Amino acid sequence: MEYDDGEELEYEYASTPTVPARTAFRRFWPLTRGLRRWLLLVWLCTVLAALAETEAVLLFGDLTDHALQKGSPAAFWSPAGKWLVIAVVGAVVAYAGNSLAAWVTERFVMRLREHVFDHVQQLPPHFFQRHRQGDLLSRLTGDVEAIETMVVSGLVGAASAAFSALFYAVAAFWLRWDLAAATFVLAPLFWLAARRFSGSIKDVSREGRVADGAITSVVEESLGNIVLTQAYDRRDAERRRLHEEASAWFRASVRSTRLNEAYEQLVQVIETVCVLAVIGIGAWEISTGRMTLGQLLAFAAFLGYLYPPVRGLAQLGLTVTAATAGAERLIEILDVRPSVSDPRRATEAGRPDGTVEVRGVTFRYPGAEKAALEDLSFAVSPGELVIVTGPSGAGKSTVSKLLLRFYDPDFGDVLLDGVPLRDFPLARLRAYVTLLPQETLVLRDTVRANIACGRPGASGQAIEEAARAADAHDFIVRLPDGYDTRVDPNSARLSGGQLQRLAIARAILRDAPVLVLDEPTTGLDAMAARRVVKPLRRLMTGRTTIMITHDLNLAPDADRILVVDRGRIVETGRHDELLARGGAYARLHRSQNNAVTDTGELRMPLWGEALPRPAHEPYGTVSGYLPDGRPLFRGEEAWPGG
Repeated sequence: MEYDDGEELEYEYASTPTVPARTAFRRFWPLTRGLRRWLLLVWLCTVLAALAETEAVLLFGDLTDHALQKGSPAAFWSPAGKWLVIAVVGAVVAYAGNSLAAWVTERFVMRLREHVFDHVQQLPPHFFQRHRQGDLLSRLTGDVEAIETMVVSGLVGAASAAFSALFYAVAAFWLRWDLAAATFVLAPLFWLAARRFSGSIKDVSREGRVADGAITSVVEESLGNIVLTQAYDRRDAERRRLHEEASAWFRASVRSTRLNEAYEQLVQVIETVCVLAVIGIGAWEISTGRMTLGQLLAFAAFLGYLYPPVRGLAQLGLTVTAATAGAERLIEILDVRPSVSDPRRATEAGRPDGTVEVRGVTFRYPGAEKAALEDLSFAVSPGELVIVTGPSGAGKSTVSKLLLRFYDPDFGDVLLDGVPLRDFPLARLRAYVTLLPQETLVLRDTVRANIACGRPGASGQAIEEAARAADAHDFIVRLPDGYDTRVDPNSARLSGGQLQRLAIARAILRDAPVLVLDEPTTGLDAMAARRVVKPLRRLMTGRTTIMITHDLNLAPDADRILVVDRGRIVETGRHDELLARGGAYARLHRSQNNAVTDTGELRMPLWGEALPRPAHEPYGTVSGYLPDGRPLFRGEEAWPGG
């Protein structure tokens, strides 16, 4: 695994911690704060519903003895009326309890998901290089719901089953204590069966959740790289990857089903033994005249009502055990601490001028064997453009991570107007330092919203002015819905150059005093890169600008160039000075200019000016037409303005 600038990360993935169910429950119980009074109300509803069912069974026995067995219609109406009233009350209470329980559980799920998501957003970049996106998505969905089963649904289910079992057991003992005692001797068999299966079910649940996350990752990676998949005809390879992960999930799912089914059938056998014992003893009691048929039927009904909650309590233990596997996967994420945090006492300084100083900085990524930066020092004043360049893996992109305070240096300091960055609240610091990354951030929203995320609440006029300054207004108004055209990260509606100009408009709107450009022309062809130069120069005007790049076409405009290698500055100076020196920078410059793909066209005239005729094809070869009717020449196939 490598970081953006090539720094290798050499460590093993941490294994998911094993957590007891009680510990997992205590970890997530605080998230029910504010919901507990509603949980108490749900429990009260379960108690009332269980009492109603108990009274209904007793009335059934009374009806059998006085109305059915004696054949007396007059004895039917009074207990029948009571039974109907109790049934209606029980139904209303059960509906209210179940509806409220659904509201509480979904509220808890929403709260837990937001809690985990907020925590994940604070984690450092190397965390996301350790974990596949699909697996993280699985943890934020399926594993969150598993924890809800443990903390909320499990608690409600346990209360409902416990109260129901208690009332039915008391009623059964009230009817015939000796018969109930003989029957309940077999009750521990339910607990023994659940205990026997719990360990295996937890293991297979963990395997299933890991496999489910792996499947999501394979699908996400394959669809995210669909162009590469199709271009290299990797359909069979991707199908094999999916088949391997799906096979692991299939084995875990089948094993889980078999274990649960085996438990269910074992419980059915235990219940059958209990019922046969009741019928046998009851038949003998009736024959001796010590028990009526109504009493036997009521007792059997109580057992019929009693066994489901008893079985439910045992099954609930298995469910909680399985849910613990999901809790372990979330706890693994929540135990990862952010690499930086807000200071206890933040600086009260106003908007900085933008003087940046890197003073004796040494930094090593967590888990890496060697430092990415060693004793690095430089300063940039407002209005200056400083280019940081060097070979891949030299530590260039690490500089941008420290400037945005994704990490703090191990030694030394990064200062803004003489104040260490660690003394700024993160939100304020990142309002003062704007990053234009290699990959353009695209929201699944309108063009207007994509620009406005640079400064939430900005007016429409400010958004349009930023777009004009970024040379983006013309192509935006030609889109189907103009600024209200919806785009998404995988949209083919906009070219790479157009997306980059949207990012520049966003940065212009943000209007931060410090600008960090991380490979601003990477991934753009020569024509698109050429269109980006002018808005980039507008963006840099008057700001402290640090450009991290391999592309040296803007180097002649830089006030200073820093050549970094192995985490150290090996050369510094202006473009002409460094070329004349014939050192590391001169070698980088020669290698770029001698490359087969040269981006020297970056300094060509802008659109509408005369273009040189390519030597390999006739001038004026038309490959299409723009929406306004102008011809599109070969080599200019980007979207309008792209």
